Amino acid sequence: MSPIQILFTAVFLLLAILAILYGVTVYLVNSGSSFYVVWFGMGVCFLILAAMTLFRLFSKIPPAVRIIAIAICALGFLVFLYSQIRILGHFHDEGPKNLDYIIVLGAQMRGNSPSVVLKYRLDTAADYLKENPSTVCIVSGGQGKNEILPEAEGMKNYLVNAGIEPDRILTEDASKNTIENILFSKKLLPENSEPSALQIGIVTNNFHVYRGLALAKKQGLTSTYGIAAPSTLTYLPNNMLREFVGITKDTLLRNMNCFSLF
Repeated sequence: MSPIQILFTAVFLLLAILAILYGVTVYLVNSGSSFYVVWFGMGVCFLILAAMTLFRLFSKIPPAVRIIAIAICALGFLVFLYSQIRILGHFHDEGPKNLDYIIVLGAQMRGNSPSVVLKYRLDTAADYLKENPSTVCIVSGGQGKNEILPEAEGMKNYLVNAGIEPDRILTEDASKNTIENILFSKKLLPENSEPSALQIGIVTNNFHVYRGLALAKKQGLTSTYGIAAPSTLTYLPNNMLREFVGITKDTLLRNMNCFSLF
């Protein structure tokens, strides 16, 4: 066995172990999402690559098939890299002062309390609302299968306990995903106003701001700004990969234009 063969086999095995262990870490957080399965799938793929390297199976694949496979992988990597650059470009969005509205995108509730991800969003929204007393807040999120109340209800309760006046908070409690967050929240805007004329902030975690803005702009909320909340570093790789999948899906469904935010 050549040194290069040993090196690549070891690298693929290490990546397989890391992917599977990280998948277990994501699973144990019990976020209500089954996205952790993707990490297990990646682990299996790396194990297959390790076996193919160890037993020199690549040489048995027809050259044309190898070229096509490499081209597909290269294209996929470039699309992934592009999405990550766009996401990182909005990691520190703060939004201008005195926006007309802010929309806080929902995330999982744990009992009567927000999850860590949602708490970051709500704390960021509370800080903005205290600094900009004329801004109205829309909290957006329905009730998931593993939740005892709609996310919007829990979000409003949290903000009221943080010192925000209840009459400044509108609730949208029917949405199940980000595109519905935007669509249903849009219905709470004044009927006699032009949505494009309103200045609106999208409050969500840093990794989620880009997609939230792109979805909002596609729905005619053109004067929209990101307000980035922090996120947990441990789960950031999972969230970034999940956003890549979300961006790809929403682009294919024409919910957003991934080239619109330069």
